[in-house]
Amino acid sequence: MKSRKIALWIVLMLVVFLPSLGFAQEKVIRIGALYPMTGRSGLYGMDSVAAAEMAIDEINAKGGAAGYKLDIIFTDSKSKPAYAVRVAERYITEDKVHFLFGVVSSAVGLAVTEISRQNKVIFIGTDHAATELTLDNFQPYYFRVSNNTFQSMTAGALYLKELQKEKPWKTISYIGPDYAYGHSQLDEIQYNLKRFGVDFQLVSKYLPKLYEPDYTSFITSLIKDKPDVLVSGFWGGDTVAFIKQAKAYGLFEKMLYFHPDAGGNYEVMSALGAEMPAGLVLSARHHNNWPDTELNRRYVAEFKRRTGRYPTYAAEGAYAGIYAIARAVEKVGTPDNTEALVKALEGLQIKLPEDPDGFTSYIDPQTHQIVQVQAIGVSVPDDNFPPAKMMLGKWKVYKAEDLLPPKELIEKRLKK
Repeated sequence: MKSRKIALWIVLMLVVFLPSLGFAQEKVIRIGALYPMTGRSGLYGMDSVAAAEMAIDEINAKGGAAGYKLDIIFTDSKSKPAYAVRVAERYITEDKVHFLFGVVSSAVGLAVTEISRQNKVIFIGTDHAATELTLDNFQPYYFRVSNNTFQSMTAGALYLKELQKEKPWKTISYIGPDYAYGHSQLDEIQYNLKRFGVDFQLVSKYLPKLYEPDYTSFITSLIKDKPDVLVSGFWGGDTVAFIKQAKAYGLFEKMLYFHPDAGGNYEVMSALGAEMPAGLVLSARHHNNWPDTELNRRYVAEFKRRTGRYPTYAAEGAYAGIYAIARAVEKVGTPDNTEALVKALEGLQIKLPEDPDGFTSYIDPQTHQIVQVQAIGVSVPDDNFPPAKMMLGKWKVYKAEDLLPPKELIEKRLKK
């Protein structure tokens, strides 16, 4: 009995005195991340993990955010919405995360945002681009730190408007994946061309399934359609597969290939190497060789040092997301006040590797969509980022504010 009392006394003393001796429980910001780790989109997941860890190491090395260290859990989303929902629910109920984070697929993003809304847990979207998430499916706990398809298609429409003055064209065809991401781009390129008064005719549209292995029938149909411009909405491995197959049929000599959201992703250049055709008009959410700023050069070099490869566009989104969380917690002083964090994220400014000199990315308070500059380029020979043999050059740069949806469209879609 006496020994039991002594043991209880020791436990009591530990509880009372350990914090004052510097052994208090470490203050932590808990983040639950979802990324694909296998298949055609697996590289995006691996790069996002590497970039998120890089940002966390940088922030924690400086003392964290408001005295809190950042800690992150990664789980393979398998690119499956139902599975991702179960993981997100586990993160909230068991791991008690302060933030949901990540996601590559827009379909997964649309599923996870609902879990975020129901549980009032902030979801930082780092990659997926379907505009629905910040308009039609807007909810106050969702924030996106990479550009959406509307911004890309607006830049694309402005590019095509300028091109029509230089090299007259009239007809376009569209090809992209048969889900929210592909559908958004088809609707938005047409909407913006009409908004800017561009005279055009859509002669055909094709929506193959995601991860389609054989595009032969679509390629032969496009050649028969004879559009002046082929607008592509593919991403990742689907872009690589389509370009390889289309090149064999000489498609790029017959029409302008125009891919303003994800065609200029570094992994496309890397995977294709010497097979990448010159003269394709492309863009991406981050470029290794633009802007030529100290911040971008440092980010690319550090990622390469840590991983042995150059980053895909998805990596910079994850990097941005971690810094957004840290800045918001710094402003609020704690990760436990969700409503205050929502207010801190609205309008938050974050200087990112993709920002050219004189501009800083910021989150639009109304839609929770990050506002960023976009550059569209042309594929040209460049072996400074091996194994790529082509990179983008001949840049045309579009102001961030010019890429936002018009006020009336925002109000209409937010009311849906």
